Amino acid sequence: MRDHEHVSEIDRVLNGFETGRDGLVSQSWRRCVETYGMDPTRPEPAHIVTADQLREHQEQSERLIATARSGLQSLFKQVAGQNYVLLLADAKGICVDFFGDPRFEDELRLAGLYLGSDWSEELAGTCGVGSCLVTGEAVTIHQSDHFGFAHTPLSCTSAPIYDTSGNLAAVLDVSLLRSPSPKSSQNLAMNLVKASVRRVEMANLMAMTRRDWVLRFSTSAEFLEVDPEAAVALDENGTIIGMTHGARECLAPEGRTELIGTRIDMHMDLDVDALPDLMRGRPTEERVLRLRDGRGLFGHAIAPQSARLPRHSETGSVSGPLRGFCGPDPMLRQLMSKLARLAPTQVPLLLLGETGTGKEYLARAIHVLGPADRSFHLVTCSGLNRSQIEGLRSAGAGTLFLKGIEDLDADGQGAVLALLESRDDLRVIASTRQDPVGPQVAQLIRPELYFRLAGAVLPVTPLRHRQDFEWLVDRLLRRSPRNFRLSPAALAELRGREWRGNVRELATALDVAIALSEGSVIDLPDLPPPPLARHIETDPTEDLESLLDACNWNMSVTARRLGVNRSTVLRRVRKAGLLRKT
Repeated sequence: MRDHEHVSEIDRVLNGFETGRDGLVSQSWRRCVETYGMDPTRPEPAHIVTADQLREHQEQSERLIATARSGLQSLFKQVAGQNYVLLLADAKGICVDFFGDPRFEDELRLAGLYLGSDWSEELAGTCGVGSCLVTGEAVTIHQSDHFGFAHTPLSCTSAPIYDTSGNLAAVLDVSLLRSPSPKSSQNLAMNLVKASVRRVEMANLMAMTRRDWVLRFSTSAEFLEVDPEAAVALDENGTIIGMTHGARECLAPEGRTELIGTRIDMHMDLDVDALPDLMRGRPTEERVLRLRDGRGLFGHAIAPQSARLPRHSETGSVSGPLRGFCGPDPMLRQLMSKLARLAPTQVPLLLLGETGTGKEYLARAIHVLGPADRSFHLVTCSGLNRSQIEGLRSAGAGTLFLKGIEDLDADGQGAVLALLESRDDLRVIASTRQDPVGPQVAQLIRPELYFRLAGAVLPVTPLRHRQDFEWLVDRLLRRSPRNFRLSPAALAELRGREWRGNVRELATALDVAIALSEGSVIDLPDLPPPPLARHIETDPTEDLESLLDACNWNMSVTARRLGVNRSTVLRRVRKAGLLRKT
């Protein structure tokens, strides 16, 4: 267009004579001229913030970026073949995350479709991100809808991302450098962006409300569990403490009612005590919610992921080294309480647990809690010879830790037995990977030695049965001098692994991920693959109920840990008559 045509364009929009433009675009143009004093005839370069400013905006949006990244990667795979670019902008319009074809990097940067670009309306004029921030609605700004002449080749489709309190937190935008002329060509882009935003908000709500009930709902029973339309988080009294933006559209379509802080029974015929009836154990089509205005929805309730611990498992008296072994896991809390009482005694202990569960850590912790100024003697039973045992005859008093007693040969057993008969100042702690009352150990260890070792037999929970997985991950990540965290997708992937190497395997996997991660957020590409194949045969005596509890009764995660199909888990649950405790 020539300059006089631009002026004529402004006049038509401001005077409302252009019927081809929608009202939102016209209002945005009016703001650009009357409020910001902008001129579309003046070419404006892309506004890119400095590296320091970008880092500051990214740090402020770090948690949102981590939550959204896996969803954005999935969306980009769907649209990359059509040359779309994905932008995640914060609430100030600054692009804090970006997905695009590196072959067009220079062209994209020049157009402002790049990290650090400022798409606020007051700087960029009428544009997807800016208009979305102002209106709070999804919008497509197509070609000449853009206020600035430099942006007219672009087509930008944007949707707002709201936080769990209902505040606009970010904008997801998909853009094309050059697009077909009809605006309707971007209808598919609009549907994809809205769906991605809905999933990001859902992931954010789930991550922020792990200790609370989450009620997800949908107008379709078929999509309730795979892609629900909205969700709310509820406290123990049924008060709404978090939500996705879709919840407002479902529960308060006219926007007259604030949802946060209100009780769920104000909006639908549902009591908080009835939430367990809406969990996965009941057919989807039977989980019907009736809204106060008569409309119907299908509901899916998700119980708090951090279970309340029974009173007998409290460990307020557990000392430092034992307190650091586990988080909110009922079985391990009980074990720590027992060990705290046994530690000051001379009772011989036999720790039972799979490789990598932390038996040596516990042995050292028990030793620390015993009498002061005593030695800790570690003896690896595999390959043990008589000369090594002889060396212990003159060793100082203290704790003797026999690691892997099932590996003792006949000579080694005789030497250990002779040592224990000659030394009464050694407190014995032994470990085994085998069931100490099972046939293998009974056949391998001579009885007179076994009963000297097994004063108290204490099983250590394998990682796949632990209910404190996230606590453990956080503790292991804190070993790094840098502040790392896992993306929701990476956490979900780790939750679903079998962990036959237990805590040792998890610690190694996180060390690899920390080394490979380019930022502070560990994502799926940073994780090493599982060292063992998924088809490992599992023990038929596996405690299925404990595993289900550790997986929050998520059948898919349980199936991945067992290396079987989901249908196999369901069949075993029904055969055993297991029901989730509420």
